[in-house]
Amino acid sequence: MDLQCAVQKYAWGKLGNSSLVARLAEANSKAIINKEDPYAELWIGTHPSGPSVVSSTGKPLLNHLQHHAESLGEAERQAFGIDLPFLFKALSVAKALSIQAHPNKEHAEKLFATRPDLYKDPNHKPEMVTAWSGPFEALCGFRPIKDIAFFMQEIHELAGIVGAAACEDLANAAQSGQHEALALRNCFTALMNSSDESVASALKDFEQRIPSLSPEKRDRLMCDLFMRISSDFPGDVGCWSVYFLNFVTLQEGESMFLGPNVPHAYISGDCLECMACSDNVVRAGLTPKFKDIDTLCSMLDYAPGSVDRFRMHWTKEDEFCEISSPPVPDFAMGRIHLPASSTVSYQLPVRSSASILLVLDGHGTGTTNDGEVELAFGKVLFLKANQQMALKTQQDRNLVIYQAFSNV
Repeated sequence: MDLQCAVQKYAWGKLGNSSLVARLAEANSKAIINKEDPYAELWIGTHPSGPSVVSSTGKPLLNHLQHHAESLGEAERQAFGIDLPFLFKALSVAKALSIQAHPNKEHAEKLFATRPDLYKDPNHKPEMVTAWSGPFEALCGFRPIKDIAFFMQEIHELAGIVGAAACEDLANAAQSGQHEALALRNCFTALMNSSDESVASALKDFEQRIPSLSPEKRDRLMCDLFMRISSDFPGDVGCWSVYFLNFVTLQEGESMFLGPNVPHAYISGDCLECMACSDNVVRAGLTPKFKDIDTLCSMLDYAPGSVDRFRMHWTKEDEFCEISSPPVPDFAMGRIHLPASSTVSYQLPVRSSASILLVLDGHGTGTTNDGEVELAFGKVLFLKANQQMALKTQQDRNLVIYQAFSNV
């Protein structure tokens, strides 16, 4: 069943047809692309802020599910009711998103109850991100504490606004290996609660000092990344997050999983994202939007460490399909890579829950008991639970499809 999908034009998105999202939207629903507009996210699912519609009827996918509950698997219905438990997205990032984290389920319910104007639903939002079409840059999770202590020692402008006592506690924790999370929490909270004037002044002072540093020191202090972000967000406290959070570059096909309360910010590139069906975001920097600093600083996971703890691995299901299952029931991901040289019909693994297919490259056909559909870039299909589909490639390009489904 064909779906037409919603587009979000957030300011950080890539412009016009330079955006993967714009090209997908144009192919998916014949959207008219304005070269001056940012195309940030393509949403595939039932979330009310951007619901997908059934192409043949023009009605929301959720309406279809409510009238055809059998489309969802039995375990899926028991766990989540009559709805898709996940939201599948494509993102095109031109400049950094906000420093943010997503609450756990219990906290999300409290935030929704007390501030529904800011927090739009009572759900948690664990998410998995996969790089597409080149490197994807992000900040993710707190760095090893010795790295942060080094930056505090080398960047006196940053240490000055964090405060001598907090910096000393951090250095002691880095040396002893004790009370690391507490020391890190105190440092980060002090930074985030600094006055706008002191933050802006310190940023300006460091920016002016950078040209005098040796090339080796500039590399060690990640000055190119810092300057890229500070040029987009002058005077913003989130610019200093470069020295607290791990910087990671995902190559095409590489993935990360971000659980509740993990601070992160996407910086540049195209990616696919799958998450629990929520739009809850607690922000504290790199944004003109409301910064809920107290909520963010109180909820964050302050465990320091390398970015490797967030990486997700893909395992072979068969010759042409891989799967990645994060530690949550809301969603899992599959990807199909059918070579152009393949001359046989490939049977897609049957899922016990409903799934979404997004075609990202190549041409082909998909055949179910409902008939045959053409597969090409931007095609989005809903497959009901236990539905069989046979895939065949056409022309001379590999057929690449990503699939999202519940993990129950």
